[in-house]
Amino acid sequence: MATVIQEDLNFNHIVSKQFDRAAQYLKINPALLSQIKACNNVYYFQFPVRFSDSHYEIFEGWRAEHSQHRKPVKGGTRFSELVNQDEIMALAALMTYKCAIVDVPFGGSKGGVKFNPKKYTPNQLEKITRRFTAELIRKEYIGPGENVPGPDVGTGEREMAWMADTYDTFHPGGIDNLACVTGKPVSQGGIAGRREATGRGVQYGIREAFRYPDDLKPLGLTPGLEGKTVVIQGFGNVGYYAAKFLSEEDGVRVIGIGEWDSVVTKPDGLDIEALNEWRKGTGSIKNFPNAKTNLKPESVWDIPCDILIPAALENQITLENCDRIKAKVLAEAANGPTTPGAEDVLHARGVMIIPDIFLNAGGVTVSYFEWGKNLSHMRFGRLQKHLEEIKNQKLVGAIERLIGKELDREDKNFLVRGPEEIDLVNSGLEETMVSAYQHIRDVHYLKAPTDSMRVAAFIIAIQKVALAYEQLGIFP
Repeated sequence: MATVIQEDLNFNHIVSKQFDRAAQYLKINPALLSQIKACNNVYYFQFPVRFSDSHYEIFEGWRAEHSQHRKPVKGGTRFSELVNQDEIMALAALMTYKCAIVDVPFGGSKGGVKFNPKKYTPNQLEKITRRFTAELIRKEYIGPGENVPGPDVGTGEREMAWMADTYDTFHPGGIDNLACVTGKPVSQGGIAGRREATGRGVQYGIREAFRYPDDLKPLGLTPGLEGKTVVIQGFGNVGYYAAKFLSEEDGVRVIGIGEWDSVVTKPDGLDIEALNEWRKGTGSIKNFPNAKTNLKPESVWDIPCDILIPAALENQITLENCDRIKAKVLAEAANGPTTPGAEDVLHARGVMIIPDIFLNAGGVTVSYFEWGKNLSHMRFGRLQKHLEEIKNQKLVGAIERLIGKELDREDKNFLVRGPEEIDLVNSGLEETMVSAYQHIRDVHYLKAPTDSMRVAAFIIAIQKVALAYEQLGIFP
């Protein structure tokens, strides 16, 4: 009879264990550590939505504020039938630590409504979203300077636009109202690059991790992404953009994609754009032409690869399946995809784990840019674009006179062009991800060698949050 592996899969307990594992390295007042670790408050409520004269439904909603050492607090809004209070509290805590690691001046928050959005029409979803937002407004759990939601599992630009419009209706004339949520459509106060920001951050983070020969040598890997193979679990917003951007790196092959109903593989690399169009047209990735389909979703763990990217939900890699993984690098694009027990097993096998609280931070980083844009009421790049183009034109003209010939038209256009908003956003995101990884690596390998990169990331986060509390004068 097979032995049943017992493992605590409560997400909130897991995040607390990860915190404790890092806190043991720090000489911080235990009372302050307790304050940082605790979730400050959780708002649970039930709210009715009327879909017709005779059709009402009651929904459960949550909004957790983990830490208010920085204001506003920030975190996504999740629509899923798996939502529960422990999950929301855990995700709020991760937001606190994530923001600290990438130096985004927000506290951590998270919200959610327990239902399956795929079972409702767009009109019904709008009613649910607006009613949920109204409840948050009533308790002051949303606002540009208080609590700023964003998109998450089951929500996107459309839902954020509904939330922003509802807030504006309740606060007529507020000039900063658009800053009440991030992840909005660009036409409704959003920022270029936000939709793909988490996936783009995954690309930048992995690219930086592959710059260090000494770190990669024990894995049998060479520096750089050229020639590397990638498998991704999850083909939602994060998984799709991570796959798209990594496949655009020279020599990278995305050889496998796993979804809830199937896994598709192709040894010489999947065409990510074609796969996305297939998914849109059929509702699934299965039976994608010129690729092999396996109808067992868990088979994604069996594919040999250099980089495995879990980009779905928490607790996907556990003690029950971690022995199946044949990757050399586990890059956590999702929140909390690996349990502590599975992490220990993978580390013992020499697998490098790039932790979620770093690698998943692209979304909140660009949300910070959007929030700042809304408060400044100015599109990024608007002031300097034309001036820089004039300066660049003169510089290119001087180079052409010096060498006695005209540059290639495509090269010339690239050199002359001033930065658009998307250029500035991507540049800021890349700088953020690179600097954060270097700091984590520095702590992990050099300053205070730790047993994992996750521990190093938590150490950095705890130290920054502790400093903020001390500067507030709450703790000596």
